[in-house]
Amino acid sequence: MSGYISEFFGYRAEDRSETALRAAAKKICPFTKAACVKILSRAQVPSGVCTIRQKTSGSPSVICCPIRIYADNYAMLHDIAYKAFKQKFNLYAGRIAVAKAKQEGGAIAVFGKGWGGELRLPQRKGTGAYFVDWVLARIDGHGNLVEFTAIEVQTIDTTGNYQTARKALIDNREIVSDTVGLNWENVNKRIIPQLIYKGQVLQREDLCKSGLFFVSPKPVHDRVLERLGGKEKIPSFPYQPASIHFIAYDVISPNACKDGEILPLGIIEEHCTTVYKVQEAFSAVTLPEGNVYRDAIMHSLYSD
Repeated sequence: MSGYISEFFGYRAEDRSETALRAAAKKICPFTKAACVKILSRAQVPSGVCTIRQKTSGSPSVICCPIRIYADNYAMLHDIAYKAFKQKFNLYAGRIAVAKAKQEGGAIAVFGKGWGGELRLPQRKGTGAYFVDWVLARIDGHGNLVEFTAIEVQTIDTTGNYQTARKALIDNREIVSDTVGLNWENVNKRIIPQLIYKGQVLQREDLCKSGLFFVSPKPVHDRVLERLGGKEKIPSFPYQPASIHFIAYDVISPNACKDGEILPLGIIEEHCTTVYKVQEAFSAVTLPEGNVYRDAIMHSLYSD
C-alpha cells in the first residue's frame, strides 16, 4: 500500500503560500491556533498530517486527525447542538455555562478535550468504557440542566509510514508517495461495537432525548454504512433516546479554495436510525458460498 499526504499543518500539500509554509515551519495547527498535538511516537515531534490519500487513481483524501473535524472554531459542535436542541445557544466550557445561561436565557455546557474536561463516569467492569468524545448539555435560563446529547468522532487509522513524505514537505514542499495506508477494517471492528454499546447506555439516560451522534469523514461514513449492509439495512427513524445519527463531514467547494486558505468542511450526508437497527445489521453476517477454503486449497495445490 502507498499514499500521499493531502493536507499538512492544515493546508493543502500543494499550497506553497507564505501562510502554509509558516504553519509548517512553526508546527502550528490552524484549527486550534496552537502547536499540533498529533505527535510522532519515535521522533517525538508534531506530525502535522491532517489528511491522507491513497496512491490509487480517484482515491479520496481521508481525514486522519480528529482535530481537522473541529475546523472553523469547532463549528461541528455548534452544528450538532442545533440539531439536538433545535435552538441556537452559545457554547461554553463545562460549568462556566451555568452563569452564562442565566445571563443569556440558556447556554450549552461542553465537555470534551480542550473544553470542560472529561466527565467523571463510573468505571465499567471488564472491557470497554462509557466515555464519549463530547457531551453537550443544555442549561436553561435558570441555570438548570434540561437535556444533553453525546458525540463520538472517528477519523481513519493509518498503516505503514509517512516519514519520507512528511520530510519532503518540510524540506521542499514537495509531494512524494510513502508506504502510508488506510486501515478501514480496524475502524469498522472498533467503532461499530462502541456505537452499539454507548447508544444502549445513553438510551437509559432520562435527559438524553436525542441519542448519540456519530461524526466521521465521508469516506469513513460510507465504509461504516457499507459494513452494516447499507442504509436499507438500517432504516431512518426520527430523533429519540435510542437514536444513532450518522453524520458525514468533508470538504465542500474544494475548487474555490485559494492558496493560503483552509479547505472548508461541512455536512455532506446524514442518516438517523436506532441502536437496535445498527445491532441487527452488524450481527447479520453475509456468508460466502460453501467450500471456499477447499477451493482455495485446491487452487494452491494443483493449479498451473
